[in-house]
Amino acid sequence: MNQPTPAAANSAFSRMTVYSFIGAVMISACSSAPTPLYHLYQQTFHLTSGTITLIFGAYAFALLAALLTAGGLSDFLGRKPLILMALLLNGAALVIFLFANSASGLIFARIIQGFATGIAFPTFGATILDTDKARAPLLNGVTAFLGLTVGSLLSGFLVEFAPHPTQLVYIVLLVLTALGIAALTLMPETISRRPGALASLRPHVSVPRRARSTLIRVTPVNVAGWSLGGFYLSLMPTLVTVATGIVSPFIGAAVVATLMLSGTASVFIFRKWPAQKVLFNGTAALVVGVIVTLAGVHLQAVGLLFVGTALAGLGFGAIFSNILRILLPLAEAHERAELFAAFLIESYLAFSVPAIIAGFAAPMVGLQTAAYVYGAAIVLLSAISVAITRTNLTEAKALS
Repeated sequence: MNQPTPAAANSAFSRMTVYSFIGAVMISACSSAPTPLYHLYQQTFHLTSGTITLIFGAYAFALLAALLTAGGLSDFLGRKPLILMALLLNGAALVIFLFANSASGLIFARIIQGFATGIAFPTFGATILDTDKARAPLLNGVTAFLGLTVGSLLSGFLVEFAPHPTQLVYIVLLVLTALGIAALTLMPETISRRPGALASLRPHVSVPRRARSTLIRVTPVNVAGWSLGGFYLSLMPTLVTVATGIVSPFIGAAVVATLMLSGTASVFIFRKWPAQKVLFNGTAALVVGVIVTLAGVHLQAVGLLFVGTALAGLGFGAIFSNILRILLPLAEAHERAELFAAFLIESYLAFSVPAIIAGFAAPMVGLQTAAYVYGAAIVLLSAISVAITRTNLTEAKALS
C-alpha cells in the first residue's frame, strides 16, 4: 500500500484538527442547551431548585464516571472509535430530551449526555494535541467556553422566539450530531492502537509525576472558576428572574452566555502573557467580577449583572486556558488523554458539587442568600490562589 505523502498527511491532520475543534464545541453546546430551559422545566414539572441542580449534577457525575473509566481509552483504541461512541451517546441523549416529561426523564437524558461528554472532551482534546501541538493549548482552551456560549444563546433564543421551546433546540443539535457522525468517516486516525484497553477501564486517576505539583498549585483557583461556572449553568437564569423580576429566558441565557463569551475572549487576550501573570490577573478579575455581580443581585440591576459577569468570565477563561497551557505539555503522547481526564475530574467536581449544595440550600435560606455565600467562597479560594501566585511571581523575579 502506498504511504501518504507528507503534504497529504499534513492536510489530513489539519482536517482532523478542525473537525475535533468543531466537535468539541458542539458537544459543549449540547451540554449547555438545557440551561435556559431549567426555569421553564421548574414551572412546568413543579420542580424545586434542589431538583434542578440534581438534574444538572446528574450530568456532571456521569461525566466524571466516564472520565474515570473511558477518559483515557482513546490512547489505546484510537481516537475515531471513541469519537463515534461519544457522538452516538450524545444523539441518544438528545432524543430522550425531546420526549422527557418529568424530572426522571431529564435526569436520564443528562446522565447519557454526561457520559458522552466525558468520553468526548479528553478524546477531542487529545486529538487536537496529536494534530496541532503548537496551537492545541489555545484551541483546547476555547472549545468549552465557545460551545457553552453557543448552546446557551441558541437555546435561549429558540425558547424565547420559536415554537416548541422544549424540543426545537434538541432537534437542531441532533441534526448537527448526525452530520458529525457522517463527517467522521472522512477523517484520519491520529494514533496507533496499543494493548491495555481493558486494564485502562479500571477507575483511576493518572497524573504524570512531573505535572503533579503544578496541578496542586493551581487547584484553588481552578475550583473557584469552575464553581462559578456550575452556578451559572444551573441556577443563574432562575437567580436573574428572582433578583430582577425579568422572566425572559433569553435574558437569563444571555447572562450565562456573557460569562462564557468573555471567557473565550480572554483566552485570546492573555495568550501571549507570562503564565504566572495570567494566573494573578485572571484571579483578580474573577474576584472583582463576582463582587460586582453580587452587587447587581442586591441592587436588582441587570446592567451590573452583565458587567460583573463579563469581568468574572475574563478571569475564568484566563485561568482555565492558562492551566491547560501549563499542564498539557507536561504529558507524553500516551499520557495526554489521561492527564486531560484527571484535570477535568477535578474541574467537574468543582462544577457540580457546590452548585448542588446551593440548590438544596436555596429553599431554606433563599436563592439570593445562597448566591452571596457561594460568591464569598469563590472569593476566599481566589484569595488563596492570589497568595500562591504572588509568591511564585516573587520567586521567579528573584531567579531571573
